[in-house]
Amino acid sequence: MNRSTGVDDVSIRPFLEADRGAVVGLWRRCDLTRPWNDPDRDIDRKLLLDDDLLLVAVGAEGVVGTVMVGYEGHRGWVNYLAVDPRRRGAGIGTMLMAGAEDRLRALGCPKVNLQIRRTNLEAADFYRAIGFVDDDVVSMGKRLVEDRPPPPA
Repeated sequence: MNRSTGVDDVSIRPFLEADRGAVVGLWRRCDLTRPWNDPDRDIDRKLLLDDDLLLVAVGAEGVVGTVMVGYEGHRGWVNYLAVDPRRRGAGIGTMLMAGAEDRLRALGCPKVNLQIRRTNLEAADFYRAIGFVDDDVVSMGKRLVEDRPPPPA
């Protein structure tokens, strides 16, 4: 990685449909996708609700980062924060989170939450470094829609 590049060549903007392939590819390279979550469906769902809350970081080489945020009136949520592994450590993740937090603040959001896989210690360290703390909660989930493709016939 060329750390001297930093973030001087990077800008943050809302997702454009032309970014889709690069965004899904980045999420896969960053190990954010799972078989039970279709990333294209996640993008489609987000665009139906808050199309300006899916942000991309763009550098000279194209999409180098993403963050998807939401706010339902009680808490903000962060999903799909990803930075190209070749560009990590240069401040792009911090820049994306600052843009996401600014947008949430403008909506009146008082607090932002996120979930991290227990094995992703690097992500936990990053979030702590930008001010996040461990909440004394249990994260639970329930699937309402199946994203997995049907088995072959």
